[in-house]
Amino acid sequence: MRAAHTRGLPGLLVALMLAALALVWFPAAPAHAATDVSTVAAALRKGPVYVDPAASGQLSASEADALAAKIKKADKPLFVAVLPADFPTENLFRNLRTDTGVTGLYAIRLGDRFDARADSAVMSRSAVQNLVVGVQGVSDANTQLNRFTDLALPGIHGSAPASWGGATNGGGNGGGVSTGALIAVGAVAVVGGAGAYTVVRRNRRRKEEEQRAALDRLRVVVDEDITAFGEELDRLDFHPAEAGADDVMRADYERALDAYEQAKSFMAEARRPEDVRAVTQSLEEGRFSLAVLAARREHRPVPERRAPCFFDPRHGPSVADAAWTPDGGAPREVPVCKADWMRLTGGEQPEVREVETEYGRRPYWDAGPAYGPWAGGYFGGGVLPGLLVGTVLGSMMASPGYGAAYGTGYGDFGGGYDGGDVSGADFDPGDFGGGFGDGGGGDFGGGGGDFGGGF
Repeated sequence: MRAAHTRGLPGLLVALMLAALALVWFPAAPAHAATDVSTVAAALRKGPVYVDPAASGQLSASEADALAAKIKKADKPLFVAVLPADFPTENLFRNLRTDTGVTGLYAIRLGDRFDARADSAVMSRSAVQNLVVGVQGVSDANTQLNRFTDLALPGIHGSAPASWGGATNGGGNGGGVSTGALIAVGAVAVVGGAGAYTVVRRNRRRKEEEQRAALDRLRVVVDEDITAFGEELDRLDFHPAEAGADDVMRADYERALDAYEQAKSFMAEARRPEDVRAVTQSLEEGRFSLAVLAARREHRPVPERRAPCFFDPRHGPSVADAAWTPDGGAPREVPVCKADWMRLTGGEQPEVREVETEYGRRPYWDAGPAYGPWAGGYFGGGVLPGLLVGTVLGSMMASPGYGAAYGTGYGDFGGGYDGGDVSGADFDPGDFGGGFGDGGGGDFGGGGGDFGGGF
């Protein structure tokens, strides 16, 4: 009866300790084979590795513990499940992701077969496919899963879910509670809110470091844009007091100068990739002012306000829309400058803005997520989805976590969740990909719920 009247934190601590001691004194009965995905998902919400009792011959409890410790030390949302060969495979990844409810990279060893899927906020589809190919043919489960983990961890975005807490036994077969688990219970009871604050602060610091690195890479390109616009101002060689200049021309010139100065100021103050959007927006406005001024000086009609050239915004405002198809994508209409329009109509390739990446020089739409804000300033949020659909950048901007890292307002690209965030069933199955055979109907590999392909 006294325990029933316990109040506040002391009562909670007593309850936690009694529960932990009860687990030691009265070990749980041996686990039975999981019969549904919800059992696997419940285990993965508590730790990164789950081994079905029916598959315990593939990965021992100690091996599962070591693998789980490696993943938790890296603080990455990687989920690993080892299941028996006869586990139902139809919609397996989709249902597991839904029941677990956490954005991440999900890897499953099913009998002697292996496959993986990931939210694109965590890892791109092509990266997952490459990782899966890299460990195909490895018969030993422990070797295969550790190799996959070692290759995957450096490329995973986001942090481990808070529900994992401290060290665990990795979801192996043990019937009791490890000493590490009891220590973790005591640590949670003592540290309490301070521990949670530390996790939040660490995750925030990691995200800030990633954003700074992205901004540093982007800064080189933006500085080139600013320099190019400054050179356009010099080539114009306009003098407010020159013969024929009027107040309207001087106003156009003043707007172009202001845009140039604003772009430099915004870039100097930029602290995150999304801050670059204001820079390129100023440059777009400045280039249009120059185009208007040039038309007035040459006694031509003032051009209509159009988006800059899609292939390279430094080309200036577009003059028409032209059909273009990216590699492996669908055709669409993009705004182009006169020179690129002539190239396309003549069967030639346009002059594309390429930037440096870790894979060499690539078009900006294949260069990385930081170019979303860069392009957003030039083309406006509502235009981007149609221009970038089917490109690497378009796929990144459609991912659940893009808005949190690079800002929102780019049109119908979605966004809102980062790697390791709890999203429940709020995810796009088409965005949760990788591995083999992302076929229709939720069957991985198509046809009768086949698991993966090429095994």
